Amino acid sequence: MFINLVVFKMFADTFDERKGMWMALVGLVRVSTDKQNVQRQHDALDPICLKVFEEKISGKLTAEERPGLTAAIEYLRDGDMLCVQEVDRLGRNLLEGLIVLNDLFERGIAVKVLEGIAAGEHKERSLILDLALALAEDRRRDIVKKTKDGLEAARKRGRVGGRKPVMTEALTVQAAALRDRGFTIRQIQPHLRIAEGANKGKHPSIGAISQALRAHDEALAMKQAS
Repeated sequence: MFINLVVFKMFADTFDERKGMWMALVGLVRVSTDKQNVQRQHDALDPICLKVFEEKISGKLTAEERPGLTAAIEYLRDGDMLCVQEVDRLGRNLLEGLIVLNDLFERGIAVKVLEGIAAGEHKERSLILDLALALAEDRRRDIVKKTKDGLEAARKRGRVGGRKPVMTEALTVQAAALRDRGFTIRQIQPHLRIAEGANKGKHPSIGAISQALRAHDEALAMKQAS
């Protein structure tokens, strides 16, 4: 039993001879949406980190606006390092990444990056960190562009890519009929239920209903004008 505890301690922590204390790695896993898979990040962090925090959030800048990052910071002891698989897990674009890094370094928190050109331990801003974030943003932008180009090419060939719309034609007709009777979109929502797919049995979101009705109105207007 004693041997197992010692092995785990040596595995999760590293000894800082200058301070004479064990320094733990505390992991952070981040994705932007619930549909993204976090397993690859966990595979990299779980074996070496004392604890791993996870967040599914996007569009937030400072540490205070990110619950997973905030929890990780609060868990860190003096001298511990925040560990991420790649530096762009700290922010989904160059600006967000730089803001979070500056925030962490101002708090005296070091960051360990496992993969990419910025792999290593960092205690302050550096050119390599900036470059890694910039390259990650370019890579993400390229993926988005290729996805859009692919969907556009499919549409021109008469095929529609992407996820199947939640609001089917039947649901849209039902929503339009309820609206004509004076219902607001919020009042319409409880009357609609998704018939198939992962969200089967759930109500469409307010945004999905509004978008479907807007498209319905535009199509009706074009038909009347022709």
